[in-house]
Amino acid sequence: MDRPIELATPPEGNFEGYLHGSSVSVVFERIDSADVGLRLHRHPYDETFVVSAGAARFIVGHDELAVHAGQILVAPALVPHRFVTLGEYAAYHIHANDRLVTEWLE
Repeated sequence: MDRPIELATPPEGNFEGYLHGSSVSVVFERIDSADVGLRLHRHPYDETFVVSAGAARFIVGHDELAVHAGQILVAPALVPHRFVTLGEYAAYHIHANDRLVTEWLE
């Protein structure tokens, strides 16, 4: 890679590592209202959520918990997970794979 990528303008909100010589991919998530999220899904690799603002309620496997700014949560490979915002929410969703691979379960 010959130049840094501006966080304010990632391509379509996603950074797929294979396009930039990286072994990880990142989804830049920013939601400004409550009750918004993703339906149940899983990945063949770990996904790490680094919450930088606000909060969301996550379901990871059989566990349900609120995750707030300044906290990190890991959804292990193949474990179904989803989230819904509790208001403002901003986070980096780090996928331990050079491409985004998602199996939607609902």
